[in-house]
Parts: sequence; C-alpha cells; structure tokens
Amino acid sequence: MRDPVKQSHWPALAAAALCVLCFSLAARAAVEVEALSTPELEARYRVLIEEMRCPKCQNQNLAGSDSPVAGDLRREIRRLLEEGFTDVEITDYMVARYGDFVLYRPPLQRNTFALWVAPGVFAAIGLLALIVIVMRSRSGTGASQSDVSTELTDDERRRLERLLGGDADGLGGSDKNIEK
Repeated sequence: MRDPVKQSHWPALAAAALCVLCFSLAARAAVEVEALSTPELEARYRVLIEEMRCPKCQNQNLAGSDSPVAGDLRREIRRLLEEGFTDVEITDYMVARYGDFVLYRPPLQRNTFALWVAPGVFAAIGLLALIVIVMRSRSGTGASQSDVSTELTDDERRRLERLLGGDADGLGGSDKNIEK
C-alpha cells in the first residue's frame, strides 16, 4: 500500500511546519508597545528590566521573560518611572514586594554571603590544585617507567617462589629457571 502523501511533498510540508513554528515563537516574544515619555526614562527602564529577575522564570530577567508576571512588573516599573521615582526607590519597592530574589546582584548580607564568596573560593581551590600539579610534574616526583628497575632481588625471588608454591615461573621452581 502506498503512502497517501507522496514523498515529493515532504520538503514542502517540512518547510510549512518550520514556518509555523517560527511565527508562533515570534508571537510569544515580549514586545514593548508603550513608549515612555522621554528617552532618559526609556534608558533607565531598559537598565532596570535588565537587572531585575522574573519571579516566575527565575533564570530570566524581566526584559527577556514573556510570563504574565514579568509583563506586570514591566508595567509597574514603567508607571513608577513616569511618576518620578528614582532607580533606587524602584529597586527598593521591588525588593520589598519580592525580596532580594528579584535582583540579579543581591546585596552582600549574611544570607547572601555564600553567593558572593563561593565563586572566589572555588577559583582559588582550582588554581591551587593546578599549581600543585604543575609543580609536581616539573620537579619529577612522579616515577617514570624508565626509572623503575624490572629486576628482582634474591629476597623477592624467594618470596615469589613461596607465594607461587615453589614454581615461580611455571618451569620447575628453581632459581636457575628465573631469568634476570
């Protein structure tokens, strides 16, 4: 039985599906249609929405999020700017409502200390490990294969014979059969 859709139609169907996908993604993008009254306010608005995190998306700023909560926060920031609030007042207002989480760079406090210190500590540990590895490889403390002797001492041969039950190399068990 033949396929009802001919194989020659597959490229056209794939192209149509790709177009639908692209247009649906573009329709979901956050579009700002309301302009602020002055270019200065617009510049401040852009900085604020880039520096504040979406409470719903968690890893996106307000500028890049298309969630309804982010849209509400952008409108609120726009309103506060038009009413004459300073950037610090707007930031304080958002922190009062959503906590330090709304900021991409939370202030250095007791509860955020690990966020600020941990990257430096991990970088220092990594650097220290790298220095130790380089120093060991340069000093030659690691034994190379050419430095290791492959010959057994007489004591090691006797011990080997005992462990193997008198047959050290499978040829009869005497020292004369063990090659040096």
